[in-house]
Amino acid sequence: MTTTVSRRALNRATLERQLLLRRAKMSAFDAVEHLAGLQAQAPFPPYYALWARLHGFRPQELAELLESRRVVRIALMRGTVHLVTAADALAWRPVVQVLYDRDLRTNTLHAKALAGLDHDVVAGAARDLLAGAPLAGTALGAELARHWPEVPTASLTHLARGRLPLVQTPPRAIWGKAGQTTYACLDEWVGEPLPPPSPASLIARYLRAFGPATVADVQAWAGITRLGEIAAEMDLRRYRDDDGRELLDLPELSVPDEDVPAPPRLLGPFDQTILSYANRTRVISDAYRKRVITQNGLVKGLLLVGGYVRGFWERKAAVLELSPFEKLPKRDLGALESAAGQLVAWAEPAAETREVRILAVT
Repeated sequence: MTTTVSRRALNRATLERQLLLRRAKMSAFDAVEHLAGLQAQAPFPPYYALWARLHGFRPQELAELLESRRVVRIALMRGTVHLVTAADALAWRPVVQVLYDRDLRTNTLHAKALAGLDHDVVAGAARDLLAGAPLAGTALGAELARHWPEVPTASLTHLARGRLPLVQTPPRAIWGKAGQTTYACLDEWVGEPLPPPSPASLIARYLRAFGPATVADVQAWAGITRLGEIAAEMDLRRYRDDDGRELLDLPELSVPDEDVPAPPRLLGPFDQTILSYANRTRVISDAYRKRVITQNGLVKGLLLVGGYVRGFWERKAAVLELSPFEKLPKRDLGALESAAGQLVAWAEPAAETREVRILAVT
C-alpha cells in the first residue's frame, strides 16, 4: 500500500531540504549545490537566499565563487537566470536546450525575424566573437549585424542566447558592485565541455532539493515536458498526497514528521521555495501568492511563519518594513522583527542608523 503524505508533512519536507527548518553549517558552494541552484533573475537575491539558510554567511563568500568561476549565472530552468555550480550548469543546460529551441521557433518578438537564418551558423559566429572577451548583449548583436544587417540586432542577440550556453560574467551580481550584463560561453568560461543530456540526473537533483514531488512539479521547475517517461524508469520511492497524486522521491531520503517546528523566517526576493512547484500550496496559499508576485513577475521578500507565507518584507536602504497579511502571534512577530534587524545590519553594515518597521495588517 502506498503511503500518503499530508500537505503539512510536504511543507516540512520542503523546508528541511531547503535548509529552512534550521540554519545549516555548510559552505556557500555546498549550499548552492545542495539547493539545486538559486533563482537569480535579479543580481542579488541569491545572497539573501543564502543568508536565510546558512550560519554566518558573508556576501564576499559568494562573490568569490562567482569571480573564481566555481559558480555561474546562466539561463537554465524555465528560461530564467539561475545561480548554479559550474558543474551543474554544464550538466543541465543540454537537458533544457529543448526549451530554448522551442522559443526560437515561437517567440512572438523574434521568431519571424530569425525564421530564414541558419541558426547554427549565427551561433557559431557568436561563439567566435565571444572567444576574445565577454560582450554585452547589445555589442554582440551589433557585431552579428555586420554579417546579417537585415535582421534586428536584438533578434540576433536572442538567437545567440538561445543557441549558446551563455553565462553572465562578473562584475554583474558581485555584492556591492554594479555592472551591465556581459556574456561568455559557459564551456569556455569554466574550461570544461558540455556532456550529453541526462534528464534522469536532473530529476534526481530536483527531488533531493525539493521532494517529494509530482512529475508536474519537476516539469514546472525545469520548464520541459515528458519527464514522466524518464521518471517511470528510475528507482524512486512513491507516495500519494492528500489529493491522491503520485509523489516521487529518492529512496534514501525520508519525510520529517508533520509536527516538526518551523521557526519564523525571512526569505529573500525571488526565493525558489514558492517558485519551484506546479502546486505551490505546500508553502503559500493561492490568495497570498497573488500578493507577493507582482503582475510583471517580481517576487517580494517573504515572511514565513509556521512554515507558510504570511506576508512580505521590503528594504529601502537601512529601513526594512514587514507587511503581515494576518494577525500573527506576538512571539512570532517578535522573532520576525529580530530577524529583520539582523538582516538590515547584514545588508547595510556601514549605516549609521537602521530601522525595522512593522506595518498594519492589510
